Amino acid sequence: MNKKNSIKRSFIEWFQNNSTISYIVLGVILTMSMQNNLQAQTEKYTRPSLYFGVAAGANLNFYRGSTHQMNADFTPPVVFHDGFGVGLYAAPLIEFYKPESRWGFMFQAGYDSRKGTFNTVTSPCNCPADLKTNLNYITLEPSLRFAPFKSNFYLFGGPRFAFNLNNAFIYQLNVNPDYPNQIEEQEVTGDFSNAKSTIISMQIAAGYDIPLSSQDHRTQFVLSPFVSFHPYFGQDPRSIETWNLTTVRIGAALKFGRGSLIEEDNKTAENNEKLRLAENMKKTQDSINAVNAKNAIIANSYKGAGFLVVSPKNIPVERKVRETFPLRNYVFFDLGSTEIPNRYVLINKNQVKDFKEDQLETFTPLKLSERSKREMVVYYNILNILGDRMQKNPSSTIILVGSSEKGPEDGLAMAGSIKKYLVEVWSIKQDRIAVEGNYKPEIPSEQEGGTLELELLRQGDRRVSIESTSPALLMEFQTGRKGSLKPVEINTVQTAPIDSYVSFNALKGNELYNSWSLEIKDKDGIVQNFGPYTQNKISIPGKSILGTKSEGDYKVTMVGKTKTNTEVRKDTTVHLVLWKPAVDEEGMRYSILYEFNESTSIQMYEKYLTDIVAPKIPSNATVIIHGHSDIIGDEANNERLSTSRANNVYGILKSALDNLGRKDIIYEVDGLGENEVLAPFENNFPEERFYNRTVIIDVIPKK
Repeated sequence: MNKKNSIKRSFIEWFQNNSTISYIVLGVILTMSMQNNLQAQTEKYTRPSLYFGVAAGANLNFYRGSTHQMNADFTPPVVFHDGFGVGLYAAPLIEFYKPESRWGFMFQAGYDSRKGTFNTVTSPCNCPADLKTNLNYITLEPSLRFAPFKSNFYLFGGPRFAFNLNNAFIYQLNVNPDYPNQIEEQEVTGDFSNAKSTIISMQIAAGYDIPLSSQDHRTQFVLSPFVSFHPYFGQDPRSIETWNLTTVRIGAALKFGRGSLIEEDNKTAENNEKLRLAENMKKTQDSINAVNAKNAIIANSYKGAGFLVVSPKNIPVERKVRETFPLRNYVFFDLGSTEIPNRYVLINKNQVKDFKEDQLETFTPLKLSERSKREMVVYYNILNILGDRMQKNPSSTIILVGSSEKGPEDGLAMAGSIKKYLVEVWSIKQDRIAVEGNYKPEIPSEQEGGTLELELLRQGDRRVSIESTSPALLMEFQTGRKGSLKPVEINTVQTAPIDSYVSFNALKGNELYNSWSLEIKDKDGIVQNFGPYTQNKISIPGKSILGTKSEGDYKVTMVGKTKTNTEVRKDTTVHLVLWKPAVDEEGMRYSILYEFNESTSIQMYEKYLTDIVAPKIPSNATVIIHGHSDIIGDEANNERLSTSRANNVYGILKSALDNLGRKDIIYEVDGLGENEVLAPFENNFPEERFYNRTVIIDVIPKK
């Protein structure tokens, strides 16, 4: 026999004689299949810290060195050298480590077979000689566990204490192949002499945890394949001769542990929410020395539902805001007309000399609501801003691309109206302005096959796009004719900010109610009604409740209509204080624009957020990120869309600040959907709807 045949025979014998591994593997498969039937629970549990289980595997034993004298009674005529064998390892285990931690501890104690077969050697009679050993131990293996990436991958290592159970050998002298008819000698069996009763060695290993159960289950199972290396140091089976072992162990551990209930009942959930909000309010107070929130939570529950009211106290500041306001490079035209709409500010030649981009309040639109007037005054001066910039940069050029549902000729007429205004009023040379006509803009709002709200969508598509390749007209980092125009910086005084509104949160409202509303009663018994609402969280300005009062105590009742048309009422009390301005603070504001029904920001803004906005955020500032949408489409979808937009901006900003080594920023992120009370603008005109597809970033410095 040669070495290859010896190894092959050892593998076959091991699998024939050891069915334990087969049972363990079968048990793992059955355990995994059972998980599909255990999903009825809705509770959430922590990942366990303490695990119990069993580990099993195959020891690949590599023999090195020499052995000759078996014991005092028997010494064969030949010396055996290298060999190989596969032995069973099976042991119960205990493992401890905290979730998301790097360090832990493991302990295994069990059966450890180091059996094997030495390579066949030839005796002086030219007879092949074989030597097998059934060497095995009881082993104790304490190990230190280390997860370098705080992930499912881990390393472990430590000492191995092995206590000898069996050191038997089987010696066989085979017949000379040249004389095959000889009678084969009987096997010689016995125990090795001078066998060490205790072995102290070591191991280093790596494993990977594969969860078999979700955190919906208290008892959670984990399958952990592993491989360990046991070097020959200390692994001399006998105190004589040079025989030693090196072992590679390949196996898996099946572990289970019990997690702690994260949400024992609704009261626990409400208390956790209260603690989270209290901590967040404290951070905000430290950052702006302003917010001191008062929380009131209803303890009554309906199948896990709760009701939360957050009433901020008066914020004793009026924020001066230095705002970077983006310019959409569009001019929208009324359906059926190629004339510039009268909502845009059009001046005469005598007023040109008085126009200043930073003093736009002098040139206001004719018809705008107060809320939209705050910043639409900037946008409706877009042609004057463009003319002023082109005068100051005489080498700059633009392309006006008109898009009309009537065809390219109508689009050219629209673009021609703008060109005429810039040439006649702002004295821009005609050869600096090119015009084009299309059926549809490059990014249309009306999609093929659409059937809903087509008139609003078509209003948004009837427009002239202002394009340029002149860097002087474009936003930072922009090149090519599709780039956005340079934004306008404006200084404003902010009215009552969104974070000063009273918020009402029907916990699990979407799951339990068709709708819910509010009854708010003052101390004189006067009741105000708000709603009905379908979203979980809504915000109401304190002034809408207080009216002319500076403060007051109120009883708030949430009235929920359940899926079974049952009415559920929950009460709490709250003290409201009217937000009053006292000029004392300056913040920064940026707006990020989105296309219709998109939740990923216009691509150019990612570099803008990373390289322009992030470096300007002061230390320990609070960054409030609010996503918005227009009124086109389903209300619930718009709320999800605005939340995705806010998270998109949050992800870009946080990544940029993390890369700058900035961990000092407090973030507040929310999606407000199409909420017309909180929307930046009205939704009467396409300009307003386009600007409502936005995320607004307020940067509030720490005082």
